[in-house]
Amino acid sequence: MARFEDPKNAEETVVKINRCTTVTKGGKSMSFSALVVVGDKKGNVGIGFGKAREVPNAVNKAVKEARKQMVKIPLKGDSIPHEVWGRYKAASVYLRPACSGTGIKAGASARAVIEFAGIKNILTKCYGNRNPLNVTKATLMGLKALRTKEAVGELRGVKIE
Repeated sequence: MARFEDPKNAEETVVKINRCTTVTKGGKSMSFSALVVVGDKKGNVGIGFGKAREVPNAVNKAVKEARKQMVKIPLKGDSIPHEVWGRYKAASVYLRPACSGTGIKAGASARAVIEFAGIKNILTKCYGNRNPLNVTKATLMGLKALRTKEAVGELRGVKIE
């Protein structure tokens, strides 16, 4: 999957903000982590994870990371070309194409990645770990594994009709 240059019209959304407290002998030290999805809703999407002492700084770091990690996703109309499993650590996400009018049937974490990739009709099911970070990464892994007929034909060296 080829890396994609940062589109200027990319939108972003915060999926999860987590507060972390470290106890030291000087007292409690708080920090925040942010999980962000960035996409242009035309097949380009990326996720980023940033940590900082304040929420805005964590979000800015995550957005910067997400823009660096953007990838191009092959679409077939307003759905995906075929069904696929996305796996990351203990999270597994099953992605299945749906006919027009179905909408996005997905949980919050998977929905963010799918919406910002530009997919409008899809069925998903999350198995195993439901941690938002792992589910978003598993969804992105599944979307990266998608191939079009033309790409498969090119890999095999044959013409597929």
